[in-house]
Formats: sequence, structure tokens, C-alpha cells
Amino acid sequence: MVKIALQLKAVLENITNLRPEGEDFRWYLKLKCLSCGEVSEKWQYVTLEESTPLKGGRGHANLVSKCKLCGRENNLDILQDSIQPYCADNTEEFRTMVVFECRGVEPVDFSPRVGFVAEGAESGLKFDEVELTEGEWMDYDENAQQPVGITEIEHRFVKA
Repeated sequence: MVKIALQLKAVLENITNLRPEGEDFRWYLKLKCLSCGEVSEKWQYVTLEESTPLKGGRGHANLVSKCKLCGRENNLDILQDSIQPYCADNTEEFRTMVVFECRGVEPVDFSPRVGFVAEGAESGLKFDEVELTEGEWMDYDENAQQPVGITEIEHRFVKA
């Protein structure tokens, strides 16, 4: 069992508290089997909302997958208490957003998509539909009368 943190780095313009919203938020990952080294071709998502029983009654995991190459069953859990917002103070620095508990797999790529929320840095106005699929997001904060945006998004995985 290995704990791996997903760290994010971005430029935040007049925006703060970028975070996933709800237990149904989907973390889209590409996973590598630690048994044979196979990397999944397709994106797989993991969410707090879904839990699958493990073979042999050893508990549950948020994602259970079988390696197509070696047939090994691997699993991954989201550590709910590890989920943290990315704030304006963190801009252009890598910060941990979530930690995954991995058994037999490790994440090798992350695709930020939909389901994020954020707040205007000055106004506190909540932006409910922050979509990062294109690698950036722009909007306008009516309360503060200024543009807001998230650009230059990067990520990395580190052992936690």
C-alpha cells in the first residue's frame, strides 16, 4: 500500500479556493500496473461516491481494476481528508490537492475536467462550473468588476 499525492500548479488570476465539488467529483487518471508495468490506454475515473468490495472480503476500494496484460486485480482509494483547495497564495507552486492510497497500481497521468468550483479572490463570489478540460478557464467576477482565470495548469504525482 502506497500513498501517492496529486499535486497541482497553476496561475490563478483574481480567483482562489479551486477545489473539487462533491463526493461525485471524478478524478480522471491513467494508471500503471506495478506488477507488469502496463499503463492504461483509456482514462479511468475514481470518485468518493463509488465503492467496490475487494475479493476475499478484505474491505472496499473506490476503484478496483483488473490489469488487461497480467490479469492482476489492483485497487485505489481516495483519502477524503486529504482533499485540499488550491488557493491564490499557492499560485505557481505545486500543492497537494488529493492523496490516493494505491495497491498494485500508481497514477501516471491526470486529466482535470469538470466539477471544480472556485471563489473570487476579492469578492468571494462562488463560481460553480469551473471546467478545466481545455487546460484553462476564464470568466468575469461581476461583484469585483474584474476578469478571473486559471491558466498554465500542471500536475505531478509524489509519494505522500
